[in-house]
Amino acid sequence: MQVARQKIAMIDDHRLLRDGMAQLINTFDGFEVYLQADNGAEFISQLENAGKPDIVLLDINMPVMDGFKTADWIRKNLPETRTMVLTMVDSNVAIIRMINFGARGFILKDSRPDQFRQALIEIRDIGYCLNQHVSPEMAAKMMKPGDNILEGDLISKLNDRETSFLKLVCQELTYREIADLMFVSYRTVDGYRDALFNKLGVISRVGLVIFAIQHGIADINTQDDQRT
Repeated sequence: MQVARQKIAMIDDHRLLRDGMAQLINTFDGFEVYLQADNGAEFISQLENAGKPDIVLLDINMPVMDGFKTADWIRKNLPETRTMVLTMVDSNVAIIRMINFGARGFILKDSRPDQFRQALIEIRDIGYCLNQHVSPEMAAKMMKPGDNILEGDLISKLNDRETSFLKLVCQELTYREIADLMFVSYRTVDGYRDALFNKLGVISRVGLVIFAIQHGIADINTQDDQRT
């Protein structure tokens, strides 16, 4: 059965790079770039005529309406649209903030074409771009039809301190700041992180954040007051 083509909107003020990435995407089976915009405000103004996208590829730093404001607008107004961040910098703080605004993952702009295609497939089929944040075993399981990488009895394996740590990981805090808030040493926080990596099959802080949000341990909707 042929999969319906995914309509992709690209929002990035670097037009030359954006055009090149759009041409690449249009060579992938099942994907097409149907809308391009320089910023979030221009994207919103085009929606009435263009229709809603399935996937938005979104830059962070843009004039007029940046990636943070745009991701939040998409989360509130286009709940079925999946947002993936396009970035030049692998910054945990920026990515965590974008995930809290509704983004489903990120891809570096200098990624190889096969990595880019795989990221789009994950966003389409799984709902999140996870491969670079989970162990190889979990990545293999993730792509099996009908499986959900983050379901099952994983939550029951977490103790209260690990759950508290997960909630704090989703905020824009350093590990030392988390240690201070939990009244433990930095080394103890390292232990919580490493234990969760093993239990959940993730290999990065971003992976922990995605797990926490997917399972309601951290609710992005309750963090709006902290950002206003």
